[in-house]
Amino acid sequence: MKKTVISVTEAARNFADCVNRVRYQNMTFVLVKNGTPVARLVPDGKKGCTGRELAEALGEVELSPANARAWRNDLRRARKILKPPANRWR
Repeated sequence: MKKTVISVTEAARNFADCVNRVRYQNMTFVLVKNGTPVARLVPDGKKGCTGRELAEALGEVELSPANARAWRNDLRRARKILKPPANRWR
């Protein structure tokens, strides 16, 4: 899936074209305002994954000890890099 970063103003001016590209070309648009990503325009039908669903899926996977260690290390690095949302209720 092709991802394109555009400004909110550009998206507003070309909204119908953006929607058509999302639908027919399977594109994703990341909308930025003042250099900060604020929204995504993505094809419908692409299911997201909640944390609970991810945990259940991982519970069914048999990892080798080396892969389990690599997964744990990747998760620790991600937790250091990623910031929690400012508003947890959104």
